[in-house]
Amino acid sequence: MEMDRLMEKDFYKRAKGIETRLNALGRSRTPTLFVLSYDLRENYIAPLKSVEKGIRYHMDRSFSRRGGASLPYRFEAVPLDRYRRAFDRVMEEIRRGNTYLLNLTFPSRIEIDADLETLYERSDARFKLLFKDRFVCFSPERFVRIEQGRIHTHPMKGTIDASIPGAEEKILSDAKEMAEHVMVVDLLRNDLSMVADRVRVERFRYVEKIRAGERELLQVSSHITGKLEEGWPDRLGTILTRMLPAGSITGAPKQKTVEIIREVEGYDRGFFTGIFGVFDGESLDSAVMIRFIERQRNGLVFKSGGGITVDSDPEAEYRELQEKIYVPFL
Repeated sequence: MEMDRLMEKDFYKRAKGIETRLNALGRSRTPTLFVLSYDLRENYIAPLKSVEKGIRYHMDRSFSRRGGASLPYRFEAVPLDRYRRAFDRVMEEIRRGNTYLLNLTFPSRIEIDADLETLYERSDARFKLLFKDRFVCFSPERFVRIEQGRIHTHPMKGTIDASIPGAEEKILSDAKEMAEHVMVVDLLRNDLSMVADRVRVERFRYVEKIRAGERELLQVSSHITGKLEEGWPDRLGTILTRMLPAGSITGAPKQKTVEIIREVEGYDRGFFTGIFGVFDGESLDSAVMIRFIERQRNGLVFKSGGGITVDSDPEAEYRELQEKIYVPFL
């Protein structure tokens, strides 16, 4: 318990430093790129004109859906027994009332005949980031977008293979998926309420199709908005850090769930499930760093996972972790 309090204190100390830097860039209306790790231990913040070589990004890139040839790859997921031990610990915490939604993730070894720059070039995703020779991210999930004084977020919860007969009806009528999505929407409404007024759900549980290598997945999202005070760029860092870590990749209640994640996952998420984005001097767009390949000392890993609730089945959740391991090639 004392260690958890110390870690929480460290998180807010790191957040305060990032908040101060981003607020200063916002006040000067300096176009800026920011890349923030999950626990804020690492960050990269730089004016767009001085972004380092080896860092490349695309924000809200339109999908081509051309379905070009993909590069072959193979992966080795975390062993099922290791996953089940973590899953069982999460379920125990749910029964105790300490969490009611937790996003459980693990790294999987992946082998592919391409370097990170090639993966970035050929991946087809709404948000893309190449961070030197460390990792590449091709994310379908927005964190927040701010324009004309309004803040928007689009939490994603619920995934199904689009080739399954009646896939859209199945995902929308699934009671477990509905409960999980409602929890995330409620969490994100609360997060937006910390930085904005007149928060409301504009659109609830709509389905989008995303590329997953040679497959297509259906992803369920909602759209939530709020009204920011005039001069919001002066508080750019405050707005972002108060909402971190992102609710869709942690769970609820957020603080206690983050503590449980730290205990049961047993690895360092690093930049995975952090955020990256661009402030152009007038508006902002950002993404959650999921669909993530990282270079480690012994090769490449793909980090993935999914939300666990009281109705979750371990084998189904383990399959979802594996289904999210893909490279959406052009």
